Amino acid sequence: MKSLCIFKDRAAGGVMFFLTIASILVVGAMAVGLVVKSMPLLESRPLSELLFSSEWKPLRGEFGFFPFLAGTLWVTGIAIVLALPVSLLTAIYLVEYARRRVKSYVFPMLDILAGLPSVIYGVWGVLLIVPLAGYTLLTGGIVLGVMILPLLVSLLVEIFSAVPSSLRDASASLGATQWQSIKKVVLRKTSPGILAAVVLAISRALGETIAVLMVCGNLPEVPHSMMEAGYPLPALIANNYGEMLSLPLYEAALMFAALILFVVILLFNVTSRVILYRVEKKFAL
Repeated sequence: MKSLCIFKDRAAGGVMFFLTIASILVVGAMAVGLVVKSMPLLESRPLSELLFSSEWKPLRGEFGFFPFLAGTLWVTGIAIVLALPVSLLTAIYLVEYARRRVKSYVFPMLDILAGLPSVIYGVWGVLLIVPLAGYTLLTGGIVLGVMILPLLVSLLVEIFSAVPSSLRDASASLGATQWQSIKKVVLRKTSPGILAAVVLAISRALGETIAVLMVCGNLPEVPHSMMEAGYPLPALIANNYGEMLSLPLYEAALMFAALILFVVILLFNVTSRVILYRVEKKFAL
């Protein structure tokens, strides 16, 4: 019986190890595939020209990605600026002030918002936000900010809940008010985790496609303000793949756009995981 249990444990460990390696290989295969598909464009143009040129004229063979990079940064930045304060205060309220009954209503609502398809957010933006702000980067940022709000709140709630209650009690015993304990103890202790949550939210926002495509205007020019139209990279891929692929290098250009997103999101996720690991290690000590 004992040998059978040992065999089962080893078999389970082997299966999990195999699945872990397989998942890593899938990510590697995706990266290799994107690089291979992008090579015709990378071999014909310098990387600096592709990233920093503003000329997007596929009929002439000119593929400058700077307008799309700028549009992506604008929309993501606006979304984070709008969503972070709201999610931070919401998470503090849920962890530190809210009663159990309030939590029982709020958490299911956050789960529903997180599970809604992005096209629903896009339709909501077209119907309610576009009449007020137009097809602009601000509209895209608002829609994207609402989309990442449930993710940010959930992550911050978990991070704040991980702070030992003994730290709050020690702060209160020294005469600190509840808000002073939150500001001086909870927020300081969890600042790396907050940063990691923001990084994860940014990586989530960078890859959003349909909702952003529906409300940003899709104008391939470098935006100079949030009240102008923009064209983020995910919208470029979704809007053009399958069309005009008979043009030389056009498919390679779209694959290169996907490669840029892949690398940026991978870097953001790895960074956030490292930060979260250090936070958990710090709390464990």
